[in-house]
Amino acid sequence: MASLSFRYGAMNCGKTTALLQVAYNYEENGLYVVVIKSEKDTKGDDTVVSRLGKNRKVDFLIAEEERILPYGEIWKQQGVACVLVDEAEFLNKEQVIDLYRISKYYDIPVICYGLRTTFKAEFFTGSEPLMGWGDQLEELVNICGIKGCGKKAKFQGRKVNGEFVLEGEDVVIDGSSDAVEYVPLCGEHYLLNVYDKDRELDFGERPRQFVIKPTKYRGKEDA
Repeated sequence: MASLSFRYGAMNCGKTTALLQVAYNYEENGLYVVVIKSEKDTKGDDTVVSRLGKNRKVDFLIAEEERILPYGEIWKQQGVACVLVDEAEFLNKEQVIDLYRISKYYDIPVICYGLRTTFKAEFFTGSEPLMGWGDQLEELVNICGIKGCGKKAKFQGRKVNGEFVLEGEDVVIDGSSDAVEYVPLCGEHYLLNVYDKDRELDFGERPRQFVIKPTKYRGKEDA
């Protein structure tokens, strides 16, 4: 039985490039794939755009409240070998479950690529059900965008006019405004530069003093 896969990662981890490579591999072997994305992703309009300069037109855009399950029978009849979804974080819960149904009822593999969390470190509408319904979850790794760090990026920080922010709409498409950019961040730099930047942290009262006594080792002679 086919599976629903969710391949996720922070900004700039190569999600779209990976999708295009998978599509190429299928088609190089004479197999038919369908590439779709939500119409909420306005970057590139009806085109999947990679940061490496590669792009490809999607087969169609999914409307915001459109059901995907009805396409399953059509794809099965057309001999579709795989469904590839770009920026899957913009889907809604029912659309994610429809993709799961398609993988099971029509035995068509579905591979979704997208972000897991917003710049506020909260799940997107599509990523949360994908984490729950996905048969296979794979994290695509990128490094922190703070110069000299090199740690694995887990978050993305939003910059507006060069300053990290934690307020604003959840969805502002990368590249839609010259004032907005996203930076992949490790946990430490997300806390320092974004989440805790303007917070007065309360570390509570000083912990009470106590002494930890080592437990006596019980060897064979003590048995």
